[in-house]
Amino acid sequence: MSTSDNFDPAELAKFSDLAHRWWDVESEFRPLHQINPLRLDWIESLVPLAGKRVLDVGCGGGILADSMARKGADVLGIDLATKALKVAQLHALEAQTDGVSYREISAENLAAEQPATFDVVTCMEMLEHVPDPARVVTACAELVKPGGYVFFSTINRNAKAFLFAIVGAEYLLNLIPRGTHEYAKLIKPSELAGYCRAAALDMEQVRGMEYNPLTRHYWLSGNTSVNYMLTTRRM
Repeated sequence: MSTSDNFDPAELAKFSDLAHRWWDVESEFRPLHQINPLRLDWIESLVPLAGKRVLDVGCGGGILADSMARKGADVLGIDLATKALKVAQLHALEAQTDGVSYREISAENLAAEQPATFDVVTCMEMLEHVPDPARVVTACAELVKPGGYVFFSTINRNAKAFLFAIVGAEYLLNLIPRGTHEYAKLIKPSELAGYCRAAALDMEQVRGMEYNPLTRHYWLSGNTSVNYMLTTRRM
């Protein structure tokens, strides 16, 4: 497998087909819009973003990248979904967001080109969509400067996660399109921690994210049984 083929064409197609709806807050991407303030505040509480050089890996339509730029960061968003990137670029123009740019390139190839370049790297809801998540983790570690932070978010792999993140979110509540996630590709926290250790990233914090379908409310907690986020640092 070369540095450019750690992707699943079917996964890219899923998000490309919905690209025009990325910034519709009532679309299939509503959950991303709802959790984005939580993710942004969590990152900002650990690393004030103003003046930082930030990379968002698997940026999609730019929801997180755009919001980090609005905090004063100089942000590069990368993805391999061409249509989603065009939507991100168009939104930045329409919203007049300064300090954000987008590029169609893999994390692995960018790491070979620009190692130790970024103060902060984020990789949110992306690892569970690639064939080899460990390689993406390694690329993120190579892209961040020594002492810099790398943030990950993904979904646990267990019976509860299957019921909540797939059966519930995709088939019962219709929060996200059916087929968005494959159970076998979900990642246990212990597995992600192992990828991080192998990439010389020190784990600093892990947080769970929970959801109440009655109130449509998301919040951070210590419960990592379904959705979780991991803070790491390259030392």
